[in-house]
Amino acid sequence: MCFMVRAGYTGCVETGRASKTAFRVAMRRAAHQVLDQPCVLVDPVAVPLLGRHFTLDREQELSPVSRAFRAFMAARSRHAEEKLARAVAAGVAQYVVLGAGLDTFAHRNPFAGVRVFEVDFPATQEWKRGLLSESRLDLPEKLTFVPLDFEHMTLGDGLAAAGFDVQASAFFGWLGVVPYLTREAFRSTIQTIAKLPAGAGVCFDYALAPETLSPARRAAFEALAARVAAAGEPFQLFFTPEDLEAELRAAGFHTIEHTNSEQLNELYFQNRTDGLKLPVEGLGMLATAWV
Repeated sequence: MCFMVRAGYTGCVETGRASKTAFRVAMRRAAHQVLDQPCVLVDPVAVPLLGRHFTLDREQELSPVSRAFRAFMAARSRHAEEKLARAVAAGVAQYVVLGAGLDTFAHRNPFAGVRVFEVDFPATQEWKRGLLSESRLDLPEKLTFVPLDFEHMTLGDGLAAAGFDVQASAFFGWLGVVPYLTREAFRSTIQTIAKLPAGAGVCFDYALAPETLSPARRAAFEALAARVAAAGEPFQLFFTPEDLEAELRAAGFHTIEHTNSEQLNELYFQNRTDGLKLPVEGLGMLATAWV
């Protein structure tokens, strides 16, 4: 069972072609470095990684929709990395990026003692290796690719085979994935994480149940849902904060934090002269859960 299908991958991918979603995320992260100052997420690797594939349509990127997506993707990555810093301060030395795509944290890792494990389909990682080679970017010493075909190996087994210490705590970044999963797939992954020792944690973004949204937020959600469905990547999984909290506690997590768009704006978009911020309607919620 492909229980952790990343946005843009249906089933177990057999080609080295990029996910539309993973590529768009990488493009927006790179555009953020060029267009938005100061950067919410400082990522000097974003543009070099894409190399000749990075193109910038300034008119399009300055549209409210593009600015909102850049803001959200920058904020969610920074938020997850700040939660990782909290875990590292408490002694965690393993960071797992689930559905990593073209994530760049391993190249920016400020924690000398932290190993980074990037989990994704083999073909996705071949694609990333190709971009790294083309851009003449070295593989970080502390990075381990965990290529998983989920038809044949579980997340836990794949991590263990890659040298992950299942007897030690770890922190997991799981961005841009959960809304595309089935509930069964979501449960399988959080149960795997919750089996780790105390101090383990995970940060992810999730979509609010449409029926709970205000008319304005629902209109924004439906527009986004139509876009991703047209790209062959439909949303499947929605939560209320209460529903999500129940799922996480049932899996074994004890401390759960929810962060909405208003809070993200307060954290990362105060006193900007360019007006960059998340829209009132929001593009999703962030959750962090600790074992």
